[in-house]
Amino acid sequence: MLCLRGAGLAWGLSAVSPAWRRCPWGLSLTLARTAGAWGARDWRAPAPGAPRGRALNLSAAAVVNSAPRPLQPYLRLMRLDKPIGTWLLYLPCTWSIGLAAEPGCFPDWYMLSLFGTGAILMRGAGCTINDMWDRDFDKKVMRTANRPIAAGDISIFQSFVFLGGQLTLALGVLLCLNYYSIALGAASLLLVITYPLMKRITFWPQLALGLTFNWGALLGWSAVKGSCDPAVCLPLYFSGVMWTLIYDTIYAHQDKRDDALIGLKSTALLFRENTRKWLSGFGIAMLGALSLAGANSGQTLPYYTAVAAVGAHLAHQIYTVDIHRPEDCWDKFTSNRALGILLFLGIVLGNLWKEKTEETKKLKMLE
Repeated sequence: MLCLRGAGLAWGLSAVSPAWRRCPWGLSLTLARTAGAWGARDWRAPAPGAPRGRALNLSAAAVVNSAPRPLQPYLRLMRLDKPIGTWLLYLPCTWSIGLAAEPGCFPDWYMLSLFGTGAILMRGAGCTINDMWDRDFDKKVMRTANRPIAAGDISIFQSFVFLGGQLTLALGVLLCLNYYSIALGAASLLLVITYPLMKRITFWPQLALGLTFNWGALLGWSAVKGSCDPAVCLPLYFSGVMWTLIYDTIYAHQDKRDDALIGLKSTALLFRENTRKWLSGFGIAMLGALSLAGANSGQTLPYYTAVAAVGAHLAHQIYTVDIHRPEDCWDKFTSNRALGILLFLGIVLGNLWKEKTEETKKLKMLE
C-alpha cells in the first residue's frame, strides 16, 4: 500500500496583505518533478574513439544516491527517492487553494510553496510512522524488504528522533496559519498515526488513507479564507477520497500475493476480479463531487473541461490496467500525478475565466 500515509497538515500564511490576498500573481508548484539532463559541457559530438562523458542524472533517486552515505537511509525513509507520494499528498491542497483564489486571480504562490514544504515533511513523517509500525511485515515482502528500518540501516530509536525532527519542522509550517487552520491541521495527526494499523483490521485501509491524504482539500481553503465552506470543501474532500481509493487499490494489487500470505488486508484482496466495477463506481462518484464543488464555487468552462479530461484519464486507467502485472499497476498509479496537475490547471484557468465572465455580464447590464 502507498507508504506515505501522512496527513495534510495545513500550511499557509495567516497574515497576508489585502493586496496579495486579492491577486497574488505568483504561481508555483514547488514540488515540480526533477528530470534528467545532459551534463556535457561541450555540445559537440565526441571524436571517434574518444570516451563519452557520463550523463548527469537529476532524477529524485539519483539525487538521493549522490547524497552523503550516512544521510541516504534517512532520505529513503522519507521516500525522497520516490516523490509520487508527495505529489499525491500535495495536489488536493493545490485544488483547494486554487478554488479559494479571488475571481480573475492566480492562486497564492506563497501558500502553494508553504503547502509544498509541508507535503514533503508530512509525507516523510507518515512514511517513518508507517515503516516503524510495519517493520516486521516489510521484511517478509520482497518489494519492501530493503526499506531502511526493515533492512536494519536505521534503528527504532533513530527513527523516533528523526520523526520528532520532521514533526517539529511541520509544526513550524503549520503555525504560520490562522488559528482555525492550526486546529484543523492538528486534528489530522490521529489519522496519520493510526492509518498504518488499518491494514491489520479491515479490508478498507485505502479508505483510511483517503481520509488522511486529502485533508489538504479542507486546509487549503481555510488557510486562504479563514474557515471551511462546507458547500465547496466537503465535495472536494470526498472527491479526493474517491480518487485515493482508485489509485491506491491499483497500487495494492502489486502486493496482493504477499499481503495474503502474511495476513494483511486491502481493497485489492477484497475486490479481486471485480476491481474494475468498484473503481468505476469510485470514478463516477469522484466526477460528481468535483462537479458539485465547481458549481458551489462558481467555476467556469475551463474547470468543467478539465473535469471531463480527468474522467477520460480515469477511464483509461481503470479499463487498461492489468491488475496481475505489478509493473503496469505501478505505471497506472504514477500516472495520477498528471491527473492531479490537469485538474489544478483547470481550476486556475476556470478562476481566470470568472473575471472575463463577470465583465461580460456587467457590459450587458450597461447596454
